[in-house]
Amino acid sequence: MKKSIFTVLTLMLVFLFLLSGNAAPKKDTSWEDIAKKGVFVLGLDDSFPPMGFRDEQGQIVGFDIDVAKAVCERLQIKLKLQPINWDAKEQELNTKNIDCIWNGLTITPERQKNLLFSKPYMKNRQVIVVRGDAGLTSLASLAGKRLGLQAGSSAKDALDKASSFKASLADIIEFDENMTALMDLEMGGLDAVLMDEIVARYYIQQKNKNFIVLDEALAGEEYGIGFRKNDQELMAKVQETLDAMAKDGTLADISIKWFGEDITILGK
Repeated sequence: MKKSIFTVLTLMLVFLFLLSGNAAPKKDTSWEDIAKKGVFVLGLDDSFPPMGFRDEQGQIVGFDIDVAKAVCERLQIKLKLQPINWDAKEQELNTKNIDCIWNGLTITPERQKNLLFSKPYMKNRQVIVVRGDAGLTSLASLAGKRLGLQAGSSAKDALDKASSFKASLADIIEFDENMTALMDLEMGGLDAVLMDEIVARYYIQQKNKNFIVLDEALAGEEYGIGFRKNDQELMAKVQETLDAMAKDGTLADISIKWFGEDITILGK
């Protein structure tokens, strides 16, 4: 009798296990939730010109900001800009303090393990910025020098991969922001800064600084928008809107406003 009861209980447990294994996956309501709330929270580093930064009035502006505003206008939702610590960006996303990371975010294999990315929309390179009067003209000339970069950035990833160059440096200093690193470079605290080419060239042009970008780059890369892994529907809705903007010329117009030409790659 006991054996029969044990057999029945075992069969019931097996049945329940199989039933739970065949349960329907949880429905993705990521876009539905945003539409219902009416607000899309964009996480950014607000000192990353020209993608996202504060103007003289303290307002957050930039290429990515204008694109995001156009996307939200078409989706009939409100855009909320949320400055974050760039080194903690994935934590901010996964704890749902923000709905996406959209601010010159480089697509890397390591980040793809934890984030769902949109299609790439712009190309970029990791370049070395030095003072114009320093006499530094190549990566080799930086041997024994002090290099600065932003913590948690793709510049750090690029440097880690360039092991020989990294080993040749005297010191590597991490900063919360690229702009702080460039200020330290100007004052002589650093010999060079490793950063995004798009940001570097915009900064040099706008601020009229005596900086130069070395011809040798450490890495080529592409920018994309980062979402939570399970937010497929939200990503698809934003991507669909971006594709339409690329097709009708809106994306090109925004690029021309900020860069003087269309440097976007979406749909090309």
